[in-house]
Amino acid sequence: MSAAAAAFRVDLADASLGYGHALFATRIGVCAVAWQPQAVLALQLPEVDGQSTRARMLQELAQRLTSADVPPQADWLQAHSAAQMPECALQAVAGVQQLMAGWRAAAGEAEEGEGGESALHWPGAGDAQVLGDLRAGYHPAAAPLPATAAERQALPHLLEIALDWQGVPEFARNVYALARAIAPGQTRTYGDLAADLGGPGLARAVGQALGANPFAPVVPCHRVLAAGREPGGFSGGQGALTKLRMLELEGAAWGGTRSLFE
Repeated sequence: MSAAAAAFRVDLADASLGYGHALFATRIGVCAVAWQPQAVLALQLPEVDGQSTRARMLQELAQRLTSADVPPQADWLQAHSAAQMPECALQAVAGVQQLMAGWRAAAGEAEEGEGGESALHWPGAGDAQVLGDLRAGYHPAAAPLPATAAERQALPHLLEIALDWQGVPEFARNVYALARAIAPGQTRTYGDLAADLGGPGLARAVGQALGANPFAPVVPCHRVLAAGREPGGFSGGQGALTKLRMLELEGAAWGGTRSLFE
């Protein structure tokens, strides 16, 4: 091993025992991710700029991670390349980028006026503080071999991404498990999830849990709608507009139409 490689390993080991965070580009804007060596701690959808996105994620993490075993955030590694990230974080970033690129990109189509699926047109692309396109590194751990062309073009479900549930209440975990079961392009309602959890009276609590979701879009709260298939609230990005945009990119559809919003 070269001296430089050895020094890098020492630095990475000293960087709060493998805790870290990074900004990364996606089609809808610059997102943020934080990790520990074995699992993702949090993801954050785009705020007004990258620094605001990172700040919101870390602030909410500080409130959630109260264990004395968690190193101070000031000691966490701020990664600027894939080589500085554990596999769990790399897979999260690459999978989210693939999901956010949208169904047209998965199908090999270009979307006019938006640069198609080219990552060169993503917000934050080319910024040294922001990770670029890592989609080629996305390899679902236990994905079955796709049987059809449609399955080969499907957007990733991201069920294999390991999440760290420290500080997440049990009820919220149950809500998030139901949300993770919703495939890209599909939707359910707050009432649907409430019924699965015990009754329609839990719909408000379901909405509150989704509003506090620290793992969007790996936990896809954007796929849960209000009664009457109205968008409902959304705490990420530009609120309901971001929610609708994410559903549009997934090709959310029913009644024979490809997209709810096209």
